[in-house]
Amino acid sequence: MLFALTREISPRFAECQLTHLPRVAIDIERARAQHDAYEWALVELGCTIRRIDSAPETPDAVFIEDTAVVLREGAVIARPGAEPRRAEVPAVAAALARFGLPQHELAAPATLDGGDVLVVGRQVFIGASARTNVEGIDQMRRLLEPFGYRVRAVPVHSCLHLKSAVTAVGRDTILINRDWVPADAFAGPTLVDVDPDEPHAANALWVAGPGGLDLRGDGVVIYPAAYPKTGRRLEAHGIRVRAVEVDELAKAEGGVTCCSLLVKFGRS
Repeated sequence: MLFALTREISPRFAECQLTHLPRVAIDIERARAQHDAYEWALVELGCTIRRIDSAPETPDAVFIEDTAVVLREGAVIARPGAEPRRAEVPAVAAALARFGLPQHELAAPATLDGGDVLVVGRQVFIGASARTNVEGIDQMRRLLEPFGYRVRAVPVHSCLHLKSAVTAVGRDTILINRDWVPADAFAGPTLVDVDPDEPHAANALWVAGPGGLDLRGDGVVIYPAAYPKTGRRLEAHGIRVRAVEVDELAKAEGGVTCCSLLVKFGRS
């Protein structure tokens, strides 16, 4: 069974944290409509949605991925690098506790955003970014290596998170912008490059099958409709793409991985 933990858009979403993008007007109602459609895409792919309320004091709360890292062995409760975002964490930790998952918390001075953590099999790539520091990576390594994971730090530049530059689009396939992360850090998986005209196109959410519309059992990628050239590259590699409109969310430096935490029970 696959659950998707999501969070509603705050009434103060337009006051979101920004690092690499200029602040522009955000249509909150349109952002909410896009978020609703994103959740329906997850439902189509076999997910059961569990949505958490938001609040005015948490403008970025819809980007729930940054507050935790969910693995089969349990959940690591993150310590976001932007101090105001730490107010988002308790509600997410409480929601994850209802799944019965063991929890581990990162401690100061560690900072880590879940958007900097990419899990591919038993490899965990963690972005050394403006939001995730060396102590955060070291604490993750100490937590995860006893479970058989190999943790690797990856330098990130010119973008907010590791998953702004690279995401999994299959069990052994990665979508990457080589200008923002070193490709040689990801030896082993097949690499699919974003189209040169779409530098922000590396953020994709792979929903592993079987379930819903995924009849073949190899998963479907939820992908921003704003990047059709890269979408066609994915399809040329045999990857099934479910396009969604998320351009309003992207104004807040959000992507399709940011807006959910996937919790899976049962077979891989």
